[in-house]
Amino acid sequence: MLEAIKALDRHLLLAINHAHTPTLDALMVFASNRLVWFPVYAVLIGWLIFHFRRRALLLLPLVVTAVGLADSITSRLFKPFFGRPRPCHDGRLVGLLHLPDGCGGMFGFLSSHAANSVALAVFLAIVLPAGRFRALKIMAFTWAMLLSYSRMYLGAHYPTDVVGGAAVGALMGWLAAVAYQHLALRWWPAQP
Repeated sequence: MLEAIKALDRHLLLAINHAHTPTLDALMVFASNRLVWFPVYAVLIGWLIFHFRRRALLLLPLVVTAVGLADSITSRLFKPFFGRPRPCHDGRLVGLLHLPDGCGGMFGFLSSHAANSVALAVFLAIVLPAGRFRALKIMAFTWAMLLSYSRMYLGAHYPTDVVGGAAVGALMGWLAAVAYQHLALRWWPAQP
């Protein structure tokens, strides 16, 4: 059973990786570049401060904690514990992969990119008021999906690495959002 899952993982990865074009190469390298995220996240932080005002003093540390935990759990716990090589370091795949962005670190299980972006998207989906800011919520999930897909496209992660990372991110985002809702209600009860 495990061998069948690994074979399916390799097959899906190669299908995604081989569907490449110069335009997609540029887009996927751009999406995976951490330096691209900083200005976007700076604008998002500014917007959250403006929208949530004093509640941002609670919201920002919790969202940073969710993303930070998602990153730490995937990169400092799972990757060294499982020691699963990235596809681009797998001897069976090396000659078969298209690698427009090089290879990166040795281990890939779980994807930190997927974990971080999904943690943020889930947190925002829960914390932002229902029925409002729909475009922002959709953009956050679209970004998480693009970023996660880019990791497979670039040959940096198997699909199971991405799905596992997304699951860790979703859990961290959900826990932080629940903590925010609980603490915000306690500190700033709704007016009767």
